[in-house]
Amino acid sequence: MNTPHELIGLEFSPDSNLARYLQSIRNFPILEQNEEYQLALKYQKTHDQNIAYKLITSHLRLVVKVVSKYRGYGLPISEMIAEGNIGLLYAIEKFEPEKGFRFSTYALWWIKASVQKYILNSWSLVKLGTTAAQKKLFFNLRKIKNKLNLTDDRDMSESVLHHIARSLDVSVQDVTEMNIRLQSHDGSLNSLLGDSSDCGTEWLDFISDNRPNQEETIASYETLKYRKKLFNEALNVLNSREKDILFKRRLTEKAATLDDLSKAYHISKERVRQIELNSIKKLSKAVGVIQ
Repeated sequence: MNTPHELIGLEFSPDSNLARYLQSIRNFPILEQNEEYQLALKYQKTHDQNIAYKLITSHLRLVVKVVSKYRGYGLPISEMIAEGNIGLLYAIEKFEPEKGFRFSTYALWWIKASVQKYILNSWSLVKLGTTAAQKKLFFNLRKIKNKLNLTDDRDMSESVLHHIARSLDVSVQDVTEMNIRLQSHDGSLNSLLGDSSDCGTEWLDFISDNRPNQEETIASYETLKYRKKLFNEALNVLNSREKDILFKRRLTEKAATLDDLSKAYHISKERVRQIELNSIKKLSKAVGVIQ
């Protein structure tokens, strides 16, 4: 027999596995109120997994019933059921039977919260609702539009927008923006194009890759390698002092000041500047000769 955690953790595909799961949960008995109450009291004291198993399996159909109300969001039913089952598991850990409520009444909130959280996180790469009012708007806008027979967004007049905003306690702008978001669900780049299921052409196939190809990468590396070789050979035209001043002035992250170098070599700052510029001229000429 599976433990509650194993049962909750099962993965179902939206095909035959899901159908088999929906069929199998019908075999679990629905508990009478008194039996449920006694089991919940025992679980509260003992945390016996066998008791939890009975309570959870008797309410798996409740999860499916809740999830069926969210089918219109285009997300996998099996994944929403799995999230709802997790909410059911949270509910049994926090349920207090002595308060007189049925477990199903209490679990309903946890199941809906888990499913809604999954939908909000999965619907868009950009976070949707952050406040309770915005979440309410997300999950009720479509329902209200259906009640008002607003099948075409062109029917969303100013008066309708204000009516929806007032009923859900949000701004007109919130309603407008959420309506746009609901009409433009983030799509997958792996979605097949039109009737191209036979050839398997996806949107991703038409996105250009701007990164350098292998030939360009190798060519760039070879160019860099060649320039480094030229530079190292050109350095031979400089004496040790010229190299030191050039490196400390031009080739280090924190350049040395003219004053620092003048003190180090006991020469004037103007002389340091002249050596620096002459070294650059020598290098430029040497590189030209080498090429």
